[in-house]
Amino acid sequence: MTARIRQAATVLLLRDGAAGLEVYLLRRTRGMPFAGGMTAYPGGGVDPRDGDTDVTWVGPSPAEWAVSWGCDERLARELVCAAVRETFEEAGVLLAGPPDGSGVVPDVSGDDWEAQRQALLARELSMAELLAGRDLALRADLLRPYAHWITPPGESRRYDTKFFAALMPAGQDARDVSGEADEAVWTTPSAALAEYAAGTRPMLPPTVHTLGQLEPFADTAAALAACPPAPLEPISPTFEQTPEGTVALLPDGTRIRMVVPLTS
Repeated sequence: MTARIRQAATVLLLRDGAAGLEVYLLRRTRGMPFAGGMTAYPGGGVDPRDGDTDVTWVGPSPAEWAVSWGCDERLARELVCAAVRETFEEAGVLLAGPPDGSGVVPDVSGDDWEAQRQALLARELSMAELLAGRDLALRADLLRPYAHWITPPGESRRYDTKFFAALMPAGQDARDVSGEADEAVWTTPSAALAEYAAGTRPMLPPTVHTLGQLEPFADTAAALAACPPAPLEPISPTFEQTPEGTVALLPDGTRIRMVVPLTS
């Protein structure tokens, strides 16, 4: 039986650190049904309410995002909203601000914010309701389209995942708040890839590949300016068994060795 493909959004949250460009990574707990033990970015599946049309919106319209992702406007709206919602749910970072686009909400770490974050997680509150209650707008202009990956056929769980990139908002702090991770870290792409190569930081092919795309950039400005033009072509790997283990093969010929989390 072919697994149903779920729409999903994930965010490469970026900042400038002492060692250069840094990215925020979460290591998913081993008990997770998908990618347990793997390092990934904040993200998750689209919720139907992510398509609410009463969200106050700043930045590129859903029609413009639809061009980037090769989809209709409703799905584009859902994906952008899901990217903002999941970043808040999993990292405590909210890409929102005044409706006039004059800034970003500076601090979302108080008890009242935490109560609403928990309500989002429980699906007792939608992102549209949270923003409306605080007279805030979703800042779609803070996101950039970065990559588009589709889980290949044959996998038990399949996702059509849109990868966004975003600059870490000034005044906010990324925090391990989701309960779905046992580690949260800011690190350079080079350091993360070195740990992957050493076998100490297992990651799925999309994470490895996108970190490799980030690695050449010295700072966030360069990385965000170089986000690929629309529309982004989806990547769906195939897998090959070799004497060294499983290798993911990308359409452009790139080979990515799979690193499996330790069982102990």
